[in-house]
Amino acid sequence: MRTVRAEEIEQTICGLAKEACLGIIPACERALTEAAAREKEGSAARFALETVLQNAQTAREERMPVCQDTGYAVILAEIGQNVHIEGSFADAVNRGVRRAYEENCFRKSVCDPLTRVNTTDNTPAAIHTELTEGDRVRLTFLPKGFGSENMSRLYMLTPSQGTEGILRSIVETVRLAGSRPCPPVVCGVGIGGTFDTCALLAKKALTREPGLHHPRQDIAAIEREALARINALGIGPQGFGGKTTALGVLCEVAPTHIAGLPVAVNIQCHCMRCTSAEI
Repeated sequence: MRTVRAEEIEQTICGLAKEACLGIIPACERALTEAAAREKEGSAARFALETVLQNAQTAREERMPVCQDTGYAVILAEIGQNVHIEGSFADAVNRGVRRAYEENCFRKSVCDPLTRVNTTDNTPAAIHTELTEGDRVRLTFLPKGFGSENMSRLYMLTPSQGTEGILRSIVETVRLAGSRPCPPVVCGVGIGGTFDTCALLAKKALTREPGLHHPRQDIAAIEREALARINALGIGPQGFGGKTTALGVLCEVAPTHIAGLPVAVNIQCHCMRCTSAEI
């Protein structure tokens, strides 16, 4: 049995939060660069993409948040069964989030859903834990802005709607969102499970790099076809039209009930921010 102190978790989360909020992941920056090259020179779409890339570069150089919405702190934790955590895991995570957002002057966006009174420190975080084999703790920090989160949808399809129903659900979500989630977007898609686990699958999908397809060929085919249909919508970067409405569609799948076909689509804006570390 290996012991991990709560202080180590707090320090790790604090570092991950700072790193995530200050820049987009390299794979996203590459995808944006490739998308800009595909757009017509002098077009509004190309201008929008080049501006987004310039913003990312400035954020990196000046050590400033890449987006003013530094998001709701989502933590995905894989905890080895042979790990003993000395202290409260949840408290350590929230202390790490609190420190990162206060020390770096990140925007604090968490509030009571009814009174709208701000908690003032961006906590509590959304913490999802999974027990795994081994004696390590893997932490992933995903700051989720709500311009894109608000555009996400959950569909409880019937089995007869099949693959075409899944594709229609993904494309409809992006079509209805239009320019509001700051496209080009990335779609995290959960297929299967239950009402709640399907949504978590979609969130987990957003921790993958755009362009890396699912190992199952039938799932990878859905990713490719959905992306093609989305980009045919013509919404384009920031809603200015063009070839690139989405940078990627990333699907995760789980077994479901014989009577159901849940599909969750979690929209991410062009600003993909995600960091991970292992203790």
